[in-house]
Amino acid sequence: KSRETADPAADSSPKPAADKHLNEATLKKKLCVKAAKEHSIPEDLHKVLENKAMDTVLDLSYVKLSVVEMTCSGDADSEGIVSKSVSSHSDLIPGVYEGGLKIWECTFDLVDYFSEAEIEFTNKTVLDLGCGAGLLGIVALRGGAARVHFQDYNSTVIDEITLPNVVANCGSEGRRMGSEKDRKASKPPSKRPRKAEGSADMLNRCRFFSGEWSQVSQLLLSSNKPCSKYDIILTSETIYNPDYYSALHDTLAQLLDKNGCVYLASKVHYFGVGGGVYLFEKFIEEKNVFRTSMVKTIDQGLQRCIMEITFK
Repeated sequence: KSRETADPAADSSPKPAADKHLNEATLKKKLCVKAAKEHSIPEDLHKVLENKAMDTVLDLSYVKLSVVEMTCSGDADSEGIVSKSVSSHSDLIPGVYEGGLKIWECTFDLVDYFSEAEIEFTNKTVLDLGCGAGLLGIVALRGGAARVHFQDYNSTVIDEITLPNVVANCGSEGRRMGSEKDRKASKPPSKRPRKAEGSADMLNRCRFFSGEWSQVSQLLLSSNKPCSKYDIILTSETIYNPDYYSALHDTLAQLLDKNGCVYLASKVHYFGVGGGVYLFEKFIEEKNVFRTSMVKTIDQGLQRCIMEITFK
């Protein structure tokens, strides 16, 4: 499967909702901070994949969004983000829906970089921040990570997209990621959901969270199940909106281990939204907490970068 299958608007920037939605969302966000919550993993994993249709990209299974859009309603989408995204033809409704239903282009850049740079996940603690489909965390999990936590702004994304993807990829048929060449040569799996047997061991290494970054940080650090800091934080296309830079920076500072590393993938500039990699790099420099390094630049389509972030 080509990447375009997973990401039909791969070389476009997020399309924010109309001004009316933006104004309402901004007001709502000021009045109500989106609380964090941990999502429990259902005992019956078969139910997680019920009514889900899967597709594949880079040897990873993912839930087909078109089917979710047709079947996700009522209690399954208590936030109403699926219907709001469809009706407003929008990838983003700030403070309401933050793009997690869609697989964004830079996710694939980062997956390829893991292979090229031989990033080692064995026995590492990993956070997939702004996870959406959770593909980055799934790669880390299949690469032998000791613990992988998934976070997305929207609870519907975690329940209807992230968790099913983790179950589908970590079953008995799941295997470690090979090289990019190996992945492209491999036979695509069936479009039917993979059986959930064999997922339990990998799922025992996972936790799932939704909510705003600042709220999730508080939950993790004050939890009854105390969380040690992360060796690796993975995040893709989370710096499109400069209004979120402070919360993102503080979250990284609070949750990254002193010897840890952040891998951030981003477009150089997000047209219509205003953020971008150099703007975020400047923000980090001014805070004087982290050092940054551009480890890869991709020039096909809109220019994209992968940034490595570590403590000074």
